Parts: sequence; C-alpha cells; structure tokens
Amino acid sequence: MQVPGKLLYTEEHEWISIEGDVATVGISEYAQGELGDVVFIELPKVGTTVKQMESFGTIEAVKAVSDLFAPVSGEIVEVNSVLNDAPETVNKSPYKEGWMLRIRMSDPEEAKQLMDADTYKEKIS
Repeated sequence: MQVPGKLLYTEEHEWISIEGDVATVGISEYAQGELGDVVFIELPKVGTTVKQMESFGTIEAVKAVSDLFAPVSGEIVEVNSVLNDAPETVNKSPYKEGWMLRIRMSDPEEAKQLMDADTYKEKIS
C-alpha cells in the first residue's frame, strides 16, 4: 500500500501536499480501500471557507457514506471537476488524478499538527 513520503496525513485519512500557501487535498489509498468502490463525491464550491478538521463534503461508496475533513483552514481555490463524472478516479489514483480540492491556507502552521508518512503508516498497520 502506498503512503507517499512527501505528503502529510490526518487521523481521518485525508492527505495534503503543500506548494507555497496552497494545499492539495485527497484521501489516502488506505481510506479508498476501506470505503470500496466510490460512486459519488460531494465537494464544496470554489470560494467556500473551511476550518481545520471540519467536514467539507462527503464521499459515498458502495459500503458507506463518510464525511471528508479539511486538513487545514482556508479558502477553496479549486475543486477537481473530474470527480463529478468519474468519482471512481479516487479508487484508481488517490494521490494523483483523484485529488479533491485545493485550499489557500489561512494558517500554514496548522499543517504541523498533521502526521508525516511514517507516523501514518504506523497508524494504519
């Protein structure tokens, strides 16, 4: 199971990749595997403000519906529109094509509260 070392992770299995003040957000390979086949994803609109560890949307799979949580606070600057028509992209490519949204962080220091890859691997093992 992949746990890319350059990413940070939440307790709820979201990951972020940070470039400047923008964080790209998705769910881990572990999370998509636990959910099973993803059939629908509800994401917020661009311009929406999110707070760290509050729900920003939902992901629906054959097995369950789960909330998605913001790893950091800020403003949504982009959503992955591919997921509207092809939510299963999250299953096929959770770390690349299956990203969900990009957040312009209001407090980059919040990222220090997230797990690095080694800590996350321990959590899911």
